[in-house]
Amino acid sequence: MQAIELEVATSLDFDRLILLGAGQGAAILHPSGERSAAGNLATVSARAMVGEVTIRGEPGRTVQVEMPRRIDLHSLSGGRIEIDEIRTDLPTLPKLDSAGNLSFRFGGQLNVTGDSEGEYRGDVPITVDYL
Repeated sequence: MQAIELEVATSLDFDRLILLGAGQGAAILHPSGERSAAGNLATVSARAMVGEVTIRGEPGRTVQVEMPRRIDLHSLSGGRIEIDEIRTDLPTLPKLDSAGNLSFRFGGQLNVTGDSEGEYRGDVPITVDYL
């Protein structure tokens, strides 16, 4: 059996967000690239990018892809925010093509509050197995 490889082509990046004062807001990035803002968030930057992943393995094999439900992001100053409602554009039964490749995109909802200033980073654990 050929091993499965996972390559991250593009990292999920919400770029810069501006809150319009105290309170909460949410930045939403859909796998299609569509973006929206809710609450006290002004807008989602045009430079924000969805994540894109390529899976390589045995041609024609069906795979199971597990994405996290939530991603915790941390700043150097000790702050924490989260991305939830992770969404992908994967079909119900993902299958590698005749060359053994499958690419998909993912996004989510980043929730912020008025005291969330800073640069945040986090990991997106993705697990892929053959069915």
